[in-house]
Amino acid sequence: MKQDIVKQSVSKLCFRNKAILAPMVRVGTLPMRLLALEYGADTVYCEEMVDIKMLQCRRVINDVLETVDFVAPDERVVFRTCKKEKDFVVFQMGTADAERALAVAKLIENDVAAIDVNMGCPKEYSTKGGMGAALLTNPDKVESILSTLVKGISKPVTCKIRILPSLEDTISLVKLIERTGVSAVAVHGRVKEERPQHPVHCDVMKAISEALSIPVIANGGSHDYIKEFSDLETFKQLTGAASVMVARAAMWNPSIFRKGGLLPLEEVMKEYIKYAIKYDNYYSNTKYCLCQMLREQLESPRGKKLHAAQSSQEICEIFELEDFYKETAEMLQARKAALKVQTQEEDQAEDTDVIKMAVRFVKREYPPQITPKMCLLEWSRKQYLPQPEYDTIQRPLDRFFCSTVTVDGKKYRSTVWEKSKKLAEQAAAIACLRTLQLPEGRLSEGENNPIHKRKRDEKEAINGTGVTEDTDLECAHKKQQIIQKTSELDSSAVPQ
Repeated sequence: MKQDIVKQSVSKLCFRNKAILAPMVRVGTLPMRLLALEYGADTVYCEEMVDIKMLQCRRVINDVLETVDFVAPDERVVFRTCKKEKDFVVFQMGTADAERALAVAKLIENDVAAIDVNMGCPKEYSTKGGMGAALLTNPDKVESILSTLVKGISKPVTCKIRILPSLEDTISLVKLIERTGVSAVAVHGRVKEERPQHPVHCDVMKAISEALSIPVIANGGSHDYIKEFSDLETFKQLTGAASVMVARAAMWNPSIFRKGGLLPLEEVMKEYIKYAIKYDNYYSNTKYCLCQMLREQLESPRGKKLHAAQSSQEICEIFELEDFYKETAEMLQARKAALKVQTQEEDQAEDTDVIKMAVRFVKREYPPQITPKMCLLEWSRKQYLPQPEYDTIQRPLDRFFCSTVTVDGKKYRSTVWEKSKKLAEQAAAIACLRTLQLPEGRLSEGENNPIHKRKRDEKEAINGTGVTEDTDLECAHKKQQIIQKTSELDSSAVPQ
């Protein structure tokens, strides 16, 4: 049985003796971070977010998913987080400017546990803007960015670097970083030109650990050292580091953080998919992460189906999670509807321009074929007013209805919720008619009610009362046709 993420909340993140999910482009999104935490990771880093993109975002509370979203002008979610990871997630940014970095940190700091600056990515998309590994040879900028962040925000600040070709230069750089006041430094034990197939330099990381008093987080051991949870301690001892950060080994199987050992990949993939569906992860990102887990199995029948999948639903079908997808979709849709009505109710409560009255429509109090809506429609026509407009909402909790009618630019509403849309609209019509002191067609209003009188006159005309000539009978017949046609128009024009 899957266990909920249970960790002790901390006021300030600690970077000693921790197993950490490394920042990985396209992998370190919310589903992967939550899965890593579930399996035992102490801290999780998000994928690198470029400062300029983040500054274009607006912070949105997503009540349906129960997340905090940072949304770009094109409505794309750039970064999504949630309460479960708030005390354990480190936000990594790509930046080459101290002021921009601070602006992003202030935007995000209340939703994360710490802020990290990427100073190790060797990819061109990062270095061409002066970010990532480009900062390694620009110590003045490194000092400016980190010092500005440390002084400007209340959350811990860290940075992630690669080593330099010279040990002396590397030690000089990390000592400068330490002087800025950062809480920890993560070190990928390769120079920027080296790739995973190159041996990781444990000796350099050990020298760094010995040279600094702040925690050093060792990274880069997936290829040669880290195959299961117990290997994290081995790598930690080899590097003399305070903590270990895992990238590719965690990407291949996030249960690497599990003290009880690795879980079967099939189980891990299904758990990842569930998080992806629950938090509405974009299907292409979900597919990418699953493909990284499958690795050599990508050419299997399942791998080929996954590669061809074009939606989250198709991914769920491949992994026999159709029922979970359907149940989650229905749950999210119901939550969305409930929140919509809650918002409408709150808006209603704040509607100072709506005239409210606690009334309800009791059908037995009215003659057949006579309703408050009919009376209101007829009065509006006589006054040459637009047809009454009804705005009706349903409360998901009990599926009751409440309606607001607009007449002559004013709104009227009954505060009593009804079992059907028709009853709610009739109640709104009653609220309007009683406010305007107009007849509403009730039996208790007697024969003087204009509606009753009209019906009585029509009945007399149909029965021939007072009709003495053929022409009068013909007029009565035509009048009856007009009455029937008017009734049909009323029925089609008034929403029930």
